[in-house]
Amino acid sequence: MLCVGIFVGLVLESWSLPVQVRAAESYCSYDDSYPMHTLLIGHECHGQDPQSKSTYVWYRYRHIFFRELLLEHETCGYLPPPVSRGFPLREGDILSSGSRGAITCLVDSCRWPRSVDGFVYVPYIISPIYDDMDRITIETGMLDISSATCVKFVPRTHEANFLNIQSRTGCWSYLGMIGGSQTMSLQSPGCMWSGVAAHELMHALGFVHEQSRSDRDHHVSILWENIIEGTVYQRHNFKKYETNNLNTAYDYSSVMHYGRYTFSEDGRPTIIPKPDPYISIGQRDGPSLTDIHKINILYNCGRY
Repeated sequence: MLCVGIFVGLVLESWSLPVQVRAAESYCSYDDSYPMHTLLIGHECHGQDPQSKSTYVWYRYRHIFFRELLLEHETCGYLPPPVSRGFPLREGDILSSGSRGAITCLVDSCRWPRSVDGFVYVPYIISPIYDDMDRITIETGMLDISSATCVKFVPRTHEANFLNIQSRTGCWSYLGMIGGSQTMSLQSPGCMWSGVAAHELMHALGFVHEQSRSDRDHHVSILWENIIEGTVYQRHNFKKYETNNLNTAYDYSSVMHYGRYTFSEDGRPTIIPKPDPYISIGQRDGPSLTDIHKINILYNCGRY
């Protein structure tokens, strides 16, 4: 479910027969034309010897596969790493601004400003390369946030600071407001889910990944031995930071949480929740109630 390529395997009437699948050359693409039966995923990571590691993972139902694909969007956004102002991605989908060395950004310097009417307006432009359905998907991600918070995404008119949403390689964003034309990438079609859009928008609002929280070791275990190694070294994506957690509980269901297998070396989990290892972690359906609560706290939304 990682990195380069996805092929849909043979349709089996059986529940559990895995089939070997060769890796594709396409980048984070998939074929949605097959019935909901066994899916088989073969992946080989960009930058590694294609003969050194091949993982064959099968899933019984297509929706399970797509859910995991969405949770791996950080991985897809990382390979190959985009170049913007010469700064690399961190945690798979956060672009460093250079002047902001720390990954955390819960301070006034990177919050979007509050208007005199009490709302926080985030101007945006959307690249004309997107079709109507793409625009609806992106704007649905915006609506999922703005309908429940004082943060309102508005089409740009003359504002100097704004989000410039482009279909670059992968899904990624800067952390918080950096000023000027601020690129956010939502590659079409690979990133065209409203929950992925909401995830990147929350980065742009100043939020890091949930498992980067300072208290994460009380809630999850990072299985370092299962994380991709080789030419593209990924353990840095699992660093823990000193964060302002806004007095909120750790949220396994946050749209900002990595999936269980993100940056997996060989299909084994990289994150296990505790004390219950079977708790579901991460989703890309949209912001959780706690995600919304955190936005309202950070931006002093008051009545929301």
